[in-house]
Amino acid sequence: MRISHKSRFTTLVGAAALVAASLTMVPAHAAATGPLCDGKVPVQTCGGTTADGAPYAMQVPANFNGTVLLYSHGYRPNVAVPVGIPGYGGYTVANTPETAPGQSDKNMSPTTTLLTQGYALMGSGFSRQGWNIDAALATNVELIDTFKKKFTTTKHVVAWGQSLGGIITQALAEKYPTLIDAAAPLCMADNVNAELTMAGDFLWGFKVLFNPAIKGGNYSAGTAGYVEAMTDLKLFFTTLAEVQAGITQVDPTKSWPSTSSATGKALAAAGVPVRSALLLLGLMSGVSTQSPSFDSVAGPDGALKTTFPLAVSPALAVLENGANAGALAILAISDVEAQAGGAVFDNTKTDYSARVADSSVIFNAALSGNTAITAMLGALSPANPGAPRAVGNPDAIAKMNALTQTTGKINVPSIYMVGVSDPITPAGATQRIVDKYAEQYAAAKAAAAKASYNGGTYVAPKSKVLAIWSVTPKTWTKFDAAGLPIAQAKTPGTGHCTFTTANYLTVSKFLVDAASSGSINWDAAGRRAVRASKGLLVDPNFHAPLLKYYGE
Repeated sequence: MRISHKSRFTTLVGAAALVAASLTMVPAHAAATGPLCDGKVPVQTCGGTTADGAPYAMQVPANFNGTVLLYSHGYRPNVAVPVGIPGYGGYTVANTPETAPGQSDKNMSPTTTLLTQGYALMGSGFSRQGWNIDAALATNVELIDTFKKKFTTTKHVVAWGQSLGGIITQALAEKYPTLIDAAAPLCMADNVNAELTMAGDFLWGFKVLFNPAIKGGNYSAGTAGYVEAMTDLKLFFTTLAEVQAGITQVDPTKSWPSTSSATGKALAAAGVPVRSALLLLGLMSGVSTQSPSFDSVAGPDGALKTTFPLAVSPALAVLENGANAGALAILAISDVEAQAGGAVFDNTKTDYSARVADSSVIFNAALSGNTAITAMLGALSPANPGAPRAVGNPDAIAKMNALTQTTGKINVPSIYMVGVSDPITPAGATQRIVDKYAEQYAAAKAAAAKASYNGGTYVAPKSKVLAIWSVTPKTWTKFDAAGLPIAQAKTPGTGHCTFTTANYLTVSKFLVDAASSGSINWDAAGRRAVRASKGLLVDPNFHAPLLKYYGE
């Protein structure tokens, strides 16, 4: 999802991994076709469709070494977005297959290197877009079988994917461990309920304070619901532009957007600046306070050297990241509601005061102090009639929760990589799996110790998980001669799936090695590879906060 809205202060940049080119959809449930191969040398390309109508592609070098990498692409909205809608207009639904990460950016793809080294690549466009884990699993299972039948010298199949493709990869490893030898979920999405809680919380607060005309969920069925969602996108980005313009406004009463609710206007009249309200929405939903353009550390030379990073930068980071969260909420909630048959976001029992109990101390100055914090939390309280909570449909929520979800069980060697301030798939989604594996590994060691009793030999189990964190520089916000921030993109550790070709190749090397050995080879050579890849960290003491759905 690429989201862009320019002003003199910042550019709201979303995730290139979520953009797809325009292509006529292949009908679902068509008969399987192919693979039809062109027979070219040094790399032949094969294509076809799976039984569910998903188009796929395979790239097989003449020096094929027996290992194929199965790639699952990220989230693509399942509906077109008209050109006139700001921020995301002009998107056309597509199911173009991708065989490796970074192929949407020709300068950021490991494709050529992997093919030259003898690895085969394959991937699908899937039979449906949107939140599609169940459909993607069926496609991938069939695609693995198709490849192995066509290329009978195949020895190892490894799976990797990013964003929604990351959780597809995790689910494949959990449900079908005999089909793959290793997995690499990259910038992995969390389960649907956790992801929609993050995005939904931000959109709900934005609606309550800044524009109550936003429907924010519980969309109508069919065409009417599609129109409502597209209207929400337009309202969201138009209002976001006003919020952006007001962030640096000195007079709090003039900083709020013209569409603000009565609740929002009351906060403005009480002297609460819009930047503080926006920051609170980010903190309560889990949106990061560091973004591609804003580090919350650096300030321009002059009078704002210390006040900018303390009071303004966190809000601008939430603005930049929140653009992604709000758009994701509208597009994904409308999609999942259509699949589940009703409203799936429910915050009737959410305690936003508890959510920000710790962070409101850390960001006290940026939130304009205790009085303003109390006022804002009161405005978002269930006791305020001007902040009606979203009520979900129990049957729809049950159907949503019945969609494939990951448990964190590790069956095959797994390598994870995620940016510490990813705005769409927060690092906490990966941390959840890392935490689950810590329990699993401890149990395996205990079992090995028990097996060594009565004179046996203790054989320590080999680790099957490696977590690689894409970390931010020490500081990165830049200012022009007038002291205004300069918009940036692809800052390491920020943005969605902001990895370099070297990062991808580092992961792929661990991935194919793990497929051969059955465990993670974290040795001196591995440590050198991570250091050489730049911007990456392996630290067992690092802990990313889980998504707010889990109570953190």
